Amino acid sequence: NNLFRRVYEHKNNLVQGFTQKYNVNNLVYYEMYADIYGAITREKRMKKWKRQWKIDLIEKFNPEWKDLCDDLID
Repeated sequence: NNLFRRVYEHKNNLVQGFTQKYNVNNLVYYEMYADIYGAITREKRMKKWKRQWKIDLIEKFNPEWKDLCDDLID
């Protein structure tokens, strides 16, 4: 529920799962929510999406697939 902490954990391979298994650690998309329940609901819904739907969403908001981690720090 803390994006800064989650990015740190993933960039430093502190969390087992998809990002560690596939060595994926660039933040290319995120959404902000006022409460944890909305965020969890959205995450669960997106996990059921087809891969192409996720790619389309990323490319709509971040067509260059730039690592957005630095934008969070600024």
